[in-house]
Amino acid sequence: MRNTFIVLASAALLTLISFRPQDSMPSVTVKDMDGNSVNFNTVADSGKITVVSFWATWCTPCIKELEAIHEKYEDWTKTYNMKLVAVSIDDARNSKKVKPKVLGYGWNYEILIDENMDLARAMNVNNPPMTFIYDTTGKLVYSHQGYTPGAEDELEAKLKEITGK
Repeated sequence: MRNTFIVLASAALLTLISFRPQDSMPSVTVKDMDGNSVNFNTVADSGKITVVSFWATWCTPCIKELEAIHEKYEDWTKTYNMKLVAVSIDDARNSKKVKPKVLGYGWNYEILIDENMDLARAMNVNNPPMTFIYDTTGKLVYSHQGYTPGAEDELEAKLKEITGK
């Protein structure tokens, strides 16, 4: 009986560990909007906070979140020394819609496309929108799934907390 408990507890612990997002940016190849390959672990700028938002062209909450951030983005980049990388998880059939959508909204984020969801799997993203914050050293310090109006204020509160501003 005791051995069964230990085995089950160990299995549960391993499961929890395997579904935890990585502490640093994974080394996974994705594409930019022009089809160029980019290793994801190179997108963080040294000394800058990097916010990563997983989204899709078909995801209404994703679009609402990115639009809400867009309204504050210019101020945030100056105040918190941050940048946003928006990672589309649209598949190969729908990824052609990404560039027109981004240009239509006028988003000036760095846009990456994860057609095979390799990066999403590496970061344990099940459903968009999902947001991650990496601090100035590239360490994961926050993650949040979903979007409701006002979630951008929670994101800004985390940026304030990280920067002390």
